[in-house]
This record gives sequence, structure tokens and C-alpha cells, in this order.
Amino acid sequence: MVWTEIRNGGDITVNIYGYIRVSTREQNEDRQLIALREISIPEQNIFMDKQSGKDFDRPQYKRLLRKLKKDDLLYVKSIDRLGRNYGEILEQWRILTKEKGIDIVVLDMPLLDTRRGKDLMGTFLSDIVLQVLSFVAENERTNIRQRQAEGIAAAKARGVRFGRPPGPLPENYHSAYQRWKAGKITGTAAAKECGMPLSTFRDKAVIYEKEKFL
Repeated sequence: MVWTEIRNGGDITVNIYGYIRVSTREQNEDRQLIALREISIPEQNIFMDKQSGKDFDRPQYKRLLRKLKKDDLLYVKSIDRLGRNYGEILEQWRILTKEKGIDIVVLDMPLLDTRRGKDLMGTFLSDIVLQVLSFVAENERTNIRQRQAEGIAAAKARGVRFGRPPGPLPENYHSAYQRWKAGKITGTAAAKECGMPLSTFRDKAVIYEKEKFL
């Protein structure tokens, strides 16, 4: 879609684009897609990444960046869809608005509309809002990681195991273990008999004893 706007007394052709990001392939992008379609952004001008927002190394975002030209207009649903890293959001915002010379509209936050308030005060207010929201987005990401870590630690304390279940022990493990435990063979020899590294043999021995398989 192409808009023609009058800026500083002259007509300027403006291409409009939309950017969507979801963190994983399982997440649904419909909410963002509907919001962009409601403002009549053409499908070919909507770019979507299914990737983490920790950085901007995303294929569709890079493709969008190459497409954007001076005076174009970019819509995103919310600031955390652009990214979640505080420093990198601010840097990308600078690249888009200062180096590329485009305007950005964040639909969930009307104050983040660079078409408005081009004067010093408007720019100042927009910068403050952007910094606050970027900080909140990254802080929430940090909190999520902390909650996940605390949840995993609590589950482990309850005896919950994570990862793939251990494979079955070799048929001769009991015999090798008994002779190793009795000092008749070395751990290296026992591990070799069982076809596993010494470290694995010892790890299995700990589990073997704990589970009382003897």
C-alpha cells in the first residue's frame, strides 16, 4: 500500500509496512496480524519472525530493514514485539528513525507515534516513553527467566527429573558393578566391559545405588 502525504508543503509517497514477532513456532500471531490488517497494510508488506526477541538477528526483520526507505511508515502491535533487549531496542529505534528516516507507530502505545510531536518537546516525551517501555519489556523477560529457574529448582527439590529418561543399563552392568565394588577390577575395566566411558559408569553407579537395584 502507498500513501501520499503532504509534509512541509510537498507531496511525499509513503510506503507502509508491518512487523510481527512471536517467540516460538507454537505461539499464535493472529492478534498482531488482525491489528495490522485493520489498518489495511497489504500482506506483502507484513514481515513476520517466529523467533526470540533477545536480539535483532532475525531473517524477516533484516529483510524488512533492507526494504525500508526514507519517509516510509512502520507499524508494530507493541514494543515487545519489536524486541525485548532494552539496549538493542533503543539502538534499532535510532537506526530506523535517524539513519533510515522512517516513522514508527506502536499501536498499543499512541504516545509512540513518531509522526506526532516532531518538535523538541514531542521528541523528548517520545524518547522517555520508549526508554521506559523498553526497560519494562526487558525486565519482564528477566523476571520470566528467574521464575523459570526458581520453578525448576523447586521441582528438582521435590525429586522431579528433567531431560530424557536414562537408557537401560547393559545386561552385564550388575556383574561389572559388583566386581568393581569388591575391588576385583578397576573402574576403567568395568566401564570398558559395559561399553561406556568411566564417567558414565560412575554416574550410573550413583543412580544404581540410590534406586537400590542391588
